[in-house]
Amino acid sequence: MKLLLVEDEAELALPLKGVLEGEGYTVDWVADGQEGWQMHKAFSYDLIVLDWMVPGLSGVEFCRKLRSGGESLPVLMLTARDTPKDKVAGLDSGADDYLGKPFDLEELLARIRALRRRVPRFTGERLRYADLELDTRTLTAYRAGREIPLLRKEFQLLELLMRHSEQVLSREQILEHLWEAGAEPESNVVAAQVRLLRRKIDEGSSIPLIQTVYGIGYRLTHC
Repeated sequence: MKLLLVEDEAELALPLKGVLEGEGYTVDWVADGQEGWQMHKAFSYDLIVLDWMVPGLSGVEFCRKLRSGGESLPVLMLTARDTPKDKVAGLDSGADDYLGKPFDLEELLARIRALRRRVPRFTGERLRYADLELDTRTLTAYRAGREIPLLRKEFQLLELLMRHSEQVLSREQILEHLWEAGAEPESNVVAAQVRLLRRKIDEGSSIPLIQTVYGIGYRLTHC
């Protein structure tokens, strides 16, 4: 699961990033709300941990902008402003949950787990990575604006890679995601699906995004 942490206090953000990564999350940290918004538009995240008082674009402004665009990405807002009126303002701006500072790390982790459980499998959103977009409503991908229709298995594979961008996914992880328990697909089915998807996504582009990590698996990367 990939998180975006938008927090301008480095003495809080760095230890928090370490704790989250220790729990198995992939975390991008920025200290400015506007930079956070740019990261959100450029990459795909499963959840945003957002401070109210960040410079550039406040947490409340960030949430309003997110929700006005119809996006349902979960947001946990952090702030030292913890009066009932402040909490109402934060939640009304579009935050899914609100945690006052200082907070207990175990409580923060529990709230993140709770938000994860609320997210439906398909949210009708657009996932983004580099110049690649995936519309989860129409099962259509776009590379540099070029429309790429996908078959269902291709869509499921691309969604998995985009939700775990920069992470290497093993053949076993992909099999578990794309096929029901008890199914017995051919031994080369993952490689075949990746080959078909790569042909659609990377063909005609100078920068391939789907990378084979030999002996381990596959990942989405533009490095």
